[in-house]
Amino acid sequence: MLDIYVCFCGGISFPFVRCCFGKGMKVLVEDIVALIGASLDANYSEVRSVSNRIARAISVEDMDGAQKIKSVLRRKGVPLRSSGYSDSLPVDPKSRMPLVEEQQWPVTPLLLGESERNTFTTFIESVKQQDKLIENGLMGKLGLLLSGPPGTGKTLIAGHIASQLNRPLYVVRLDSVISSLLGDTAKNLRQIFDFVPSRNGILLLDEVDAVAKVRDDRHEIGELKRVVNTLIQGLDSLDDNSVVIAATNHAELLDPAIWRRFPFKIRLDLPSQDLREVLWNHFLFRDNGNDKELKALGAISEGMSGADIETVSISARRQSILTGADLNMASIILSVVESDYSNSVMPNCNNLELIKKKKLINLLAETKLFTQTEIASLLGLSRQTISSHLKE
Repeated sequence: MLDIYVCFCGGISFPFVRCCFGKGMKVLVEDIVALIGASLDANYSEVRSVSNRIARAISVEDMDGAQKIKSVLRRKGVPLRSSGYSDSLPVDPKSRMPLVEEQQWPVTPLLLGESERNTFTTFIESVKQQDKLIENGLMGKLGLLLSGPPGTGKTLIAGHIASQLNRPLYVVRLDSVISSLLGDTAKNLRQIFDFVPSRNGILLLDEVDAVAKVRDDRHEIGELKRVVNTLIQGLDSLDDNSVVIAATNHAELLDPAIWRRFPFKIRLDLPSQDLREVLWNHFLFRDNGNDKELKALGAISEGMSGADIETVSISARRQSILTGADLNMASIILSVVESDYSNSVMPNCNNLELIKKKKLINLLAETKLFTQTEIASLLGLSRQTISSHLKE
């Protein structure tokens, strides 16, 4: 089915067409045409860019469909490479390994606190309306520094910024840019700063502390200090339209000169209990969770990052799908309690050791959210077992 709309631009109206798919999803016909054209031209970057736009359009009402598109994109475009096309990414001259990686736009929603959301929105609007800012004397490069523990969403934020600006995201993992021959590290950095502006891309300097440490650090040799200078010179060489995002787990290690080149800053902490409940609801229950279970999971998962919650949730859902059974709450709770976040296989709760049973029972009882009968149901134990353990 086709929907025809009228768009007004510069006082001129013109029609454009959307294709309507199932569940009310709408995708611009222009995107479909662009995808076909890019495929015939063996233009790998454009195929990924257009496909990401389509995935974003349908993710509003069909997250599974969007994820399927993302899954196909992860195949890295082998058919295009076999046709003779190669994406000319800058490479390390010795290892021939790419120095940057073009990363697809995320489907995972971005959940931020009020302060972080305000900075995020202001940064995007500043990029979109930069010409207006320059006209009013507010010149200067737009840089965003993201800091915080691993798994708190730094790369996710960069992906959403690229998505909203409709620009490719190029990720540089600076720890991998450092060459065994330190003189090559500066050359690698210069290659990166020459490449990204030519693609009108967003540059994400991941693990920026790997090369941007304080220059008076007594433990660093002179060559690494020169690398910091090269990084600063590279940032200064970019024009005002370039967008650079830096991410670090160790903001305290950064050279002050690096800080000054990123006027926008977002500090990400581990999620609060309220935010943990939202994350569990989205990733584990697909936004249809039970209030009591959400409050319990939010309470017991203190110290978990958003990435940790997503990992456990995906593992639990995978187990549920493969076994044809409901989500195993006992297994989920045990995974949280034992901090077993990295394992994609959920722990087996059959024949649990007595000490672990008591730990789970006491933990749920301490939340004061559940009756003994409800705890028994969650853990797959009898009410008598729960009662006897709580009396001890």
